[in-house]
Amino acid sequence: MTERTATITRDTLETQITVEINLDGSGKARFKTDVPFLEHMMQQIALHGMIDIEVEANGDIQIDDHHTVEDIGITLGQAFTKAIGNKKGIRRYGHAYVPLDEALSRVVIDFSGRPYLHDNVDYKRAKIGAFDTDLFHEFFQGFTNHALVSLHLDNIRGRNAHHIAETIFKAFGRALRMAVAHDERAADAIPSTKGSL
Repeated sequence: MTERTATITRDTLETQITVEINLDGSGKARFKTDVPFLEHMMQQIALHGMIDIEVEANGDIQIDDHHTVEDIGITLGQAFTKAIGNKKGIRRYGHAYVPLDEALSRVVIDFSGRPYLHDNVDYKRAKIGAFDTDLFHEFFQGFTNHALVSLHLDNIRGRNAHHIAETIFKAFGRALRMAVAHDERAADAIPSTKGSL
């Protein structure tokens, strides 16, 4: 099996970011971003997706975390696009429901080649610790646009904003794991009647 790994560097006037991923990893994670709550959430992606993820980011967080969070999402999306390659033999679709106490969320993803984000999540408060919950949307929008996926995020119920965020990111990791998995019955096929994605 070909290694499904990628290293992407994004360098702008606002951020300098390097992302390394291994889609067939063991869930190892290493982050240096100066955005601790996002690191905690990305750790959920790695562990539940069984994807090795390393992110180093230097951003203009003296202004706020917006550019850093958005650009990490963009760079992670680009890394997925590169690591997956022509999409031969992947399952393409993934979904997961994840509960955490009172919170329950569903994530559905399609590596369709057409970016679309449906974000139906109300985090109940503006900040979790120092992290601005509006930035979760920016992270997922950046990922969606650059991984070229259709992504549906739905929080079904929940009161605690931390629980809601954690269920979204855990479900995202598990949906990714399903979607990028090899389909042994269609190992040499592009999973589309068009013959390309």
